[in-house]
Order: sequence, then C-alpha cells, then structure tokens
Amino acid sequence: MHKYSKGWFVQQLRAKGIKLHPQLRCHLGLFKESELRNLYYQYVENEQLDTE
Repeated sequence: MHKYSKGWFVQQLRAKGIKLHPQLRCHLGLFKESELRNLYYQYVENEQLDTE
C-alpha cells in the first residue's frame, strides 16, 4: 500500500479507532481520497501535534 493513498488513509484512521465517518456515520471506504485526507489531518495529525 502506498503512503498517502486512499487505503493508507483508511488504515491510519481505523488504527486510531475511527471506523465510520464522524458526522455522516458511513463506512470510510465510501469516501473519496480527498475527504479521507481531510479527516486524517483533522483527527490524527492534529492530535499528534497537540500531544507534543
């Protein structure tokens, strides 16, 4: 799996416990890569920056 691909974003979000879209409650695989990237930066990257 290539880093920053759609599958990679899904894998990273699921590793953080996000299995459904936080607002729409749909499976992550239904969304475009751009939407998954936004979720990743919102919930994963920002969380890591806040803890440092």
